[in-house]
Amino acid sequence: MPDMLVRLYDLPETSSFYKKLEEKGIRILRPMTPNKSKVLNWIRENFDGDWADEVSTAFSHAPVSCFIAYDTNEREILGFAAYDCTYRDFFGPTGVAIDRRGNGIGKALFLRCLEAMRDEGYAYAIVGSVGPVNFYEKTVSAVMIDGSDPSIYKDLI
Repeated sequence: MPDMLVRLYDLPETSSFYKKLEEKGIRILRPMTPNKSKVLNWIRENFDGDWADEVSTAFSHAPVSCFIAYDTNEREILGFAAYDCTYRDFFGPTGVAIDRRGNGIGKALFLRCLEAMRDEGYAYAIVGSVGPVNFYEKTVSAVMIDGSDPSIYKDLI
C-alpha cells in the first residue's frame, strides 16, 4: 500500500471536535510512561503484536509520541495512535476498538498526532501504508506519494 503526505501547516481547527468527544466522556490524551504496559497490552489484545512493538518505541520519546482515546466513564482504552515509531515523520500505527468505530475517535487520534508533529517542528507528515485513502484525503487533504508502494514495511521478516 502506498504512503500519503499531509501538510501540517494547514490542519483544520479541532477544539470544538475534541470538546464534543469530551462531552461523551472520551478524552484524547498522551499516556505517561507508567501506562506503557497497559497501552501495549491493549494493542496486542485488540490488534497486532507488530503494532505493539512499533508503539513501544513511542514511549522512549520525550514527549511520548502516542495518544490514546480513553473512556472516562468506563475507565477503558478505546483506541490509540502513534507517530515517529518505525521512521521519523511517519504517522501510525493507529486503531480503534471495533465496537467504538464510527464515533470520530480515529479521526481525533489522527488529528491529535498531526498537531503534535506540527508543534514539534514538522512541516509535513507521512502516513505510511495507508488503508482508507478516502479518509485521509477528506480529513486533511492528504495526497499520494508517487512510487511509495511498497512502503517502508516491505522488508518485514
